[in-house]
Amino acid sequence: MSEAMVGEIRARLVAAFSPSELEVVDEGHLHAGHTGEGKGHFHVRIVSAAFTSVLPIRRHRMIYAVLDDLMNHGIHALSIDAK
Repeated sequence: MSEAMVGEIRARLVAAFSPSELEVVDEGHLHAGHTGEGKGHFHVRIVSAAFTSVLPIRRHRMIYAVLDDLMNHGIHALSIDAK
């Protein structure tokens, strides 16, 4: 499921933001012992012109809006580095 979720996150972010750089990393192994044994922990690093002149909190909100229906249905925790 993890690889499928990485692919789904990647596809949605590409479609929404046409990023010049995108990295989606499954960090579940870093959270062993947490809820669901760390499943659903991801890190996103994204660079997109769509974020030009947009405050960091708004960038995060934009990303969460695209991934909203995946939160708690595949994504348990998401860290974001958006530029």
